Amino acid sequence: MADSAAPTAGTGFDQILAFTVPDRNARGRVVRLGLPLDAVIAAHSYPAPIRHLVAEALVLAALLGSLLKDEQGQLTMQAQTQDGVVDLLVCDFRGGEVRGYARFDRARLDDLGPSPTLHALFGDGYLAITFDMATTGQRYQGIVPLEGETLAEACESYFVQSEQIPTLIRLGVRSDSAGCVAGGILIQHLPEGEEGRERLHVQLDHPEWEHMRIMGGSVSRAELVDPALELEALLWRLFHEEREVRVEKGVHIAKGCRCSNEYYRSVLARFDPAEQAEMRNEEGLILVDCAFCSRIFEIDLD
Repeated sequence: MADSAAPTAGTGFDQILAFTVPDRNARGRVVRLGLPLDAVIAAHSYPAPIRHLVAEALVLAALLGSLLKDEQGQLTMQAQTQDGVVDLLVCDFRGGEVRGYARFDRARLDDLGPSPTLHALFGDGYLAITFDMATTGQRYQGIVPLEGETLAEACESYFVQSEQIPTLIRLGVRSDSAGCVAGGILIQHLPEGEEGRERLHVQLDHPEWEHMRIMGGSVSRAELVDPALELEALLWRLFHEEREVRVEKGVHIAKGCRCSNEYYRSVLARFDPAEQAEMRNEEGLILVDCAFCSRIFEIDLD
């Protein structure tokens, strides 16, 4: 990418673009979501502040989930509080599929105005990030306070506190009559390599990281959501002075809801007959409301 000419063709929407800057011991991911975002949001009549929040969360899920080396692994991000306007925000990423849902108090939300802060939405909440490895069965989870101005800042804190990895995340969201577009970039400093060594001493002021933080932090929200700016060209703008930037296309992103009659039937079959009987309605059906896709499934166990 250090050539004199910027790339002319590449990635636009709904695909992860992974990159590394070897001389700076840095890796990153960049993504811009369009159709999957609209598909998730369309399942609910979210007001503008919640639509913006869910859009940011889905981009974060795609960025963080794409770090998984286990292709069948799952990243789950959950923000929760007992005293906030939004008492639950959950989204996940698995195999390129994202889904998300927010539960909130509409009356209290209306009192906050058009652009509520993160603290106004969640109060003294927390953010839990969980990596589930399908091949090994291992689970890694970190929990941090929902502090800062954005979800991105809370995720940065997670990586520093739980993973000892200096991380920069920038997000952008644009919503209008044509739909919703959201983009994001994640950059991390890995001076001891990605595997095999413990990162015991985090250097947030490391010269290499300081350089990457400044360059990556210069990206604008407008660039992240600009449909005419391909992601390779965006990276070129940020890092064209580097000797080498390695770029690799990752998975395509799609809206994924794993809900189905068969799935819920298998879950309900684990309950004993007495519990199943209590769940049945007058017609003998068990109604399951899927919050992710806003659908009600009628399950007939017979």
